Amino acid sequence: MVAPHSPPAPATAGSGGRLAAVQEMARLQRLLFETEREFLRTATTLVYRVGEPELKYLLCQHLWESSGHARFLRERGREMSGFGSGESVRESLAQLFTEAVMPADGDVALAGFYRVLKPALLESYRHYLQATHHLADWPSRRLVEEFILDEERHAVEMEPFLAGIEAGAWIAHLQTALASHGGLLGERTHTPLPTDFGWQSAQRPYKHPTTCNRGKYPVCSSVFSQDPDETPIVRDWLADPKTDARVIRLMVYVWLMMELDAVDYLATVFYDTPHAPFDLHHDLARHLWDESRHSAFGYRQLPHLGVDLMTLEHSLELYNVLVQMAPHERYAMMTMEFEAGSFPTKALVMDRVRELNDFEADTLLAFDRNDEQNHVRYGHRWLPEIMALFGETRPVDDFVKATEARFAALTKTHGNLTPHSLPPDQRLTGNKLKKIAGVA
Repeated sequence: MVAPHSPPAPATAGSGGRLAAVQEMARLQRLLFETEREFLRTATTLVYRVGEPELKYLLCQHLWESSGHARFLRERGREMSGFGSGESVRESLAQLFTEAVMPADGDVALAGFYRVLKPALLESYRHYLQATHHLADWPSRRLVEEFILDEERHAVEMEPFLAGIEAGAWIAHLQTALASHGGLLGERTHTPLPTDFGWQSAQRPYKHPTTCNRGKYPVCSSVFSQDPDETPIVRDWLADPKTDARVIRLMVYVWLMMELDAVDYLATVFYDTPHAPFDLHHDLARHLWDESRHSAFGYRQLPHLGVDLMTLEHSLELYNVLVQMAPHERYAMMTMEFEAGSFPTKALVMDRVRELNDFEADTLLAFDRNDEQNHVRYGHRWLPEIMALFGETRPVDDFVKATEARFAALTKTHGNLTPHSLPPDQRLTGNKLKKIAGVA
């Protein structure tokens, strides 16, 4: 028997009150989503400003995990009345996170994020658990409990990199700004700003540095050339069937390590696209994390094969040129030119390395190729949307061709400007890789 249909009751003044408990938790979830989204947009500016590769890798991992937090919060929030259908971030929260990027010193900025904003986020998640019902809101609680574990781990993982950073004045400045906000969720008493407080982000715009930071490591313009006495990667050797596979393996690990270039210049795109769909930033975060892992493949494997990393110069040219370009141009060059164009050579390299029966090398290269294929798919998916954000109306193919020409022109001005940090007798070169590989 089918129950008779009853029309919905008309809305009354008390209808909203019936879901008040749900709506309050949805409001908090929305604030947590916006916070994680803002962390992703702004903490990416740390990546190219800090110098230690292991720190860059760790930041990329934290950013990817934060993007996952935001995505799960959005999906759960949309199941609840009061979360809202849009993805915009309230202005006061954006102002707080924009302020956090302002120090010229990347280490000081890092301390601000991890001594002030990340602890505040952890406190906010704990507040959520205290405020909600253990059974009624069980799905949300399970998410938040997992995120708390992540945040606690992030704090432990970052602690060694924060030791010794002198950032007391900046930390106090950010803490004052946060107090005026009443905490990230507004769960604390709002403390009025002192009369002499000045928002640095209101006084000047943030600008990406003209070059990226590689800390203690030697640098150069490029690790690629045709001269085996100049650079470690000799272009002709990569495709030459007479090149010993052991040399190919060393060169490809150098190539992988230098995907740190991609880490640094991709990280600049987030801050420049504040109105992008969240899913775009989510996929960019995955792309960023992938590139950091690829770089770590080389960074961690080369020493096992006898390479002193302090003899390997880091290439800076791609960042130096791309930072002169608009965000949609940077992304087009990365996905449609550099990554899409690398497949033929990398296929040859993979076949040669397989001759060595090196399971680990085969595995790392296979995952690199799989990830890069996904990145090109991201490019096809998101490049038109990034172009639209900047008012670019040309067909994608025409835009990419024009961007390639612009990159070539800018390279004449901004490329090849980083001299070798090391003299030829000290820096790693192709001929030295042959000796390390035991090739006569």
